Amino acid sequence: MTPARLRTLALGALPPLLVFGVVVLLWHAAVTMLRLPAYLVPSPLLVAESARANAGMLLRATGLTALGALGGLALSFVVGVLVAFAFSQSRLVQRCFYPYAIFLQTVPVVAIAPLIIIWFGQGYLSVVLVAFVISLFPIVTNGTAGLTDVDPNLLELFEIHNASRAQVLWKLRVPNSVPYLVNGVRISSGLSVIGAIVGEFFASYGRDRFGLGYLIQATSGLLDTATLFAAILASTFLGLAIFGAVTLVGNAIVARWKE
Repeated sequence: MTPARLRTLALGALPPLLVFGVVVLLWHAAVTMLRLPAYLVPSPLLVAESARANAGMLLRATGLTALGALGGLALSFVVGVLVAFAFSQSRLVQRCFYPYAIFLQTVPVVAIAPLIIIWFGQGYLSVVLVAFVISLFPIVTNGTAGLTDVDPNLLELFEIHNASRAQVLWKLRVPNSVPYLVNGVRISSGLSVIGAIVGEFFASYGRDRFGLGYLIQATSGLLDTATLFAAILASTFLGLAIFGAVTLVGNAIVARWKE
């Protein structure tokens, strides 16, 4: 990465970091001035101390949640692209099955998660499937839009040259869908973390192995608010990390596609 690129990234990260610092200062001032009890709203110092004391536990939980989220995201990408291909090639298939894709998006994931646990049992697979369900729809919709929203003039050009259906698909529709799919995966990356955490509310990985979802649920029941805040921040940073990684890879793919 060039120095200019690093400078651009640093300048882009500076404003949100400044906002985060201001929020932490206001948070500390409010807790101090209002004398809020620690079980209700802990100070940033208490949260930092809890995060330091439980660093190993938080890292292990974050790692398991990351695996569940990435597994769900990968599965949603594969299935979403295949469904988008089917929708783009047949209007009848799209009319028949698109409402069910919307159904998966509108049904609350907390209502689906217990059913998935009942059908597939406890463990990693159930967490992945919950993350998959919640992150599938953006890839399907964006992929379908990219495969169907093609310049009519280009379609006419391919028809003039007697291009086959397969040639139109692979040489026109697929390249046109790349930016759409990148945008869909970017949206789904954040949703996959939410799905993994919700899945962990109901499913366990086994004895002495748990993700951020279980940790959030357990600490809230014990009124260990400092550790709860630390777990929430860990899940937030995990979502930002996955979103940032997907954005960097997606931007590189789109830049190469434009070239």
